[in-house]
Amino acid sequence: MNIHEYQGKEVLKQYGVAVPEGKVAFTVDEAVEAAQALGTPVVVVKAQIHAGGRGKAGGVKVAKSLDEVRQYAGDILGKTLVTHQTGTEGKEVKRLLIEQGCDIKKEYYVGVVVDRGTGRVVMMASEEGGTEIEEVAAHSPEKIFKEVIDPAVGLQPFQARKLAYAINIPKELVNKAVQFMTALYTAFVDKDCSIAEINPLVVTGDGNVMALDAKLNFDSNALYRHADILELRDLDEEDEKEIQASKFDLSYIALDGNIGCMVNGAGLAMATMDIIKYYGGDPANFLDVGGGATKEKVTEAFKIILSDEQVKGIFVNIFGGIMRCDVIAEGVVAAAKELGLSRPLVVRLEGTNVDLGKKILNESGLNIVAADSMADGAQKIVELVK
Repeated sequence: MNIHEYQGKEVLKQYGVAVPEGKVAFTVDEAVEAAQALGTPVVVVKAQIHAGGRGKAGGVKVAKSLDEVRQYAGDILGKTLVTHQTGTEGKEVKRLLIEQGCDIKKEYYVGVVVDRGTGRVVMMASEEGGTEIEEVAAHSPEKIFKEVIDPAVGLQPFQARKLAYAINIPKELVNKAVQFMTALYTAFVDKDCSIAEINPLVVTGDGNVMALDAKLNFDSNALYRHADILELRDLDEEDEKEIQASKFDLSYIALDGNIGCMVNGAGLAMATMDIIKYYGGDPANFLDVGGGATKEKVTEAFKIILSDEQVKGIFVNIFGGIMRCDVIAEGVVAAAKELGLSRPLVVRLEGTNVDLGKKILNESGLNIVAADSMADGAQKIVELVK
């Protein structure tokens, strides 16, 4: 789960991470009032969407008067920002962060991520702040420094100090940088983050080490123990189909293709998408109905797939271990009849109660194409869609 920059900064403040003072605004008038309340000669008007690259897309403006705040807020609110992370459709700006200006002396990057290679949390730092870390990794990988953190003891002061010196934090501010990194790591662990990225981390003219931006993502599997974080969820920033899927505990991710997929098991779902691509098709989604799906859950999954106007055909690929093939078949038939299925449907069933499942499909009166294997099913749905 993602949250907005201003929300991330509020979370980090609880752990002692220094951030500029700021206020959220949903209207132009609220933006002006926020700037007045901050009372600084310079304020920054920042679009709040779940995507990076906002500055390059015109979503971050420096205002030196209330008139400029009003002008920039009016320009940005309601605007669709297109960045490298939003895709070509972009995202509409519905809220702003009005933040006090800072006397920036130097920008840096600090991020905390889970490294699947080492199975540990890793803190990364770079002197190339303000630049996308992917660009730094591609062009100047030697400028990215990493410290692998032992979960038993956490981030050690010597590790934070090592990173601070490596990225050339001024010597008189190294201790503040160490405190900053330690607080960031603590927040990452306490809140079950999947990423905590500060880009840029800045050193200011008055000797502060501060998070000028903040990106926090959270492990959705751990949200049950973080009611405060769950309250920060902004449904306007999420795909409607993904929101609906989450209500039924379905693992769904929308993609850009035109072949809808309904599969049980994450590994099989990924393999199904791969084999569709192999035969020249494009999957429209990742959808794992799980091992213990009910007829109602399968019906809802099918509805979600059909709600995507891009979907021109559907491939149901089920290997019934815990999941019974007859339950899948009943759900498919119920949804298809309720919604009036007119698009090609290929079904491959194998495993528990497979014969009963096939019988339900055959006697449904629906135009369903049976597949003998995953490869056979993928070829058939690609041909039907084309």
